[in-house]
Amino acid sequence: MASFSIKEVSTKPFEGQKPGTSGLRKRVKVFQQENYTENFVQATLSAIPDGPAGATLIVGGDGRYFLKEAIQKIIRLAAGNRVSKLVIGQNGILSTPAASNLIRKRKATGGILLTASHNPGGPDNDFGIKYNMNNGGPAPESVTERIYQITTKISSFHNADLPDADLSKIGTTKFADFTIEVIDSVDDYVILMKEIFDFELLKNFFKKRPDFKVLFDSMHGVTGPYNHRLLVTELGLPESSVMNASPSEDFGGGHPDPNLTYAHDLVERVEAENIDFGAASDGDGDRNMIIGKGAFVNPSDSVALIAAYADAIPYFKKAGLKGLARSMPTSGAIDRVAKKKGIQLFEVPTGWKFFGNLMDAGKCSICGEESFGTGSDHIREKDGVWAIIAWLSIIAFASETNPKVGLNDILNKHYAEYGRNYFSRYDYEEVDSEGANKMMAHLTAFINDKSNVGKKIDSYEVAQADNFEYTDPIDGSVSKNQGIRIIFKDGSRIIFRLSGTGSQGATVRLYVEKYTAKDYTTETQTAIQDLIKLALDLSKLVEFTGRKTPTVIT
Repeated sequence: MASFSIKEVSTKPFEGQKPGTSGLRKRVKVFQQENYTENFVQATLSAIPDGPAGATLIVGGDGRYFLKEAIQKIIRLAAGNRVSKLVIGQNGILSTPAASNLIRKRKATGGILLTASHNPGGPDNDFGIKYNMNNGGPAPESVTERIYQITTKISSFHNADLPDADLSKIGTTKFADFTIEVIDSVDDYVILMKEIFDFELLKNFFKKRPDFKVLFDSMHGVTGPYNHRLLVTELGLPESSVMNASPSEDFGGGHPDPNLTYAHDLVERVEAENIDFGAASDGDGDRNMIIGKGAFVNPSDSVALIAAYADAIPYFKKAGLKGLARSMPTSGAIDRVAKKKGIQLFEVPTGWKFFGNLMDAGKCSICGEESFGTGSDHIREKDGVWAIIAWLSIIAFASETNPKVGLNDILNKHYAEYGRNYFSRYDYEEVDSEGANKMMAHLTAFINDKSNVGKKIDSYEVAQADNFEYTDPIDGSVSKNQGIRIIFKDGSRIIFRLSGTGSQGATVRLYVEKYTAKDYTTETQTAIQDLIKLALDLSKLVEFTGRKTPTVIT
């Protein structure tokens, strides 16, 4: 058992090391600056509520460029701060949901996740570091603010004199009172999935429907090994059921964001090859998209349908539904399921920590965001692979009464029962920040003018106009300025938010929603085109940002 020495290394603060719920995201070249990564990791370790000494931390990430170098830095800093143990995914690979599960299963102090989620990777793109708490969920603002404050004053960090660890070999290495355990990245997560879902139901479905084609696109992100193990090894599907399943430092040169724009290879193959069930997940495995030949499951509808079919999943059939939740911009489709089931529904700001608070208090079982994030209280992160297995379970369950059931059959049956919340999101990425802020100021003036309530705009009457504010029912914290909402008398909504998940510029997100009880077969963009025009006219988005078309339409 080798010993090691600890050196206190002098450093100076860097500006802008303020993490959000999703951690600190910057260009790789920013993290590569001398001491930049060390400063932030030291601040993170110092901000652990009970201190780093004696802690057990889960470490891993999505395989993106700079991952392995960052882990070696974390190892030396962890040892230098007297952390007791690091549990690291083999080759540094660990999906965000798998990390959350491991934190909970191992009763770890927390975890350091190395990911920029759905942002592109490679030497000229993004990297990220975030800290998760002992419940497996993202650090609350009290901790991220403490991290930031430490980064503004940091003068040194504690570095251990350790050689690079071999992350390719599963096993345990000890250096005095410091332990490094490299584990199989997939095993524990597969065990969890088999505890939640009825794999015999799934296997029997595929035996009965050998013609049912599945195609899962991991987009060269972290979920490739997980998908292969679950679909091919466990469920016996052919190798052709997975694509882009090898994690890549630059995600194969693509943008690992599972939507109709960036997952175009999957979309094209689903149509060309008559795929019954297509799915994609993002860089770190917490987002998902569900499609099929001639079918697209809007994420807002996805969480509503999973809630409606909860009895198809043993985990929920056994425990029941404690409550449902959605982020504010997400459509009200799940609200209708909650009402029919007589279950409490929570509307929270964007950010998974709000769901986590509800889950920890036993008030929420299933939740989702319109940004392709869906999850449950099995962990404290959204979970793309879980959502995809949930949908396969819904199809297998529905096939027992309709042997030839497909995605559109399930969607249309749901719409016939609950009505349809037509929903779309327009993303304008890397917009000039000044123009975006001017547009938001213009909208703020509109909502502050109370005379606008009751006013008719085109054929829509304004019933409510505000900037969404949330008081957490669990900890009493208040989150202000969470998105400008204009809600019309018929229940239709337009919402504007600025997103901070990118590494530069601003992303303007426009959300549009219209409910109908009967006409649920119209194409979405056709159904909402009048509301889109109203939103663009009211916000003067084109005038303020110069952007005539969105980067992505969901």
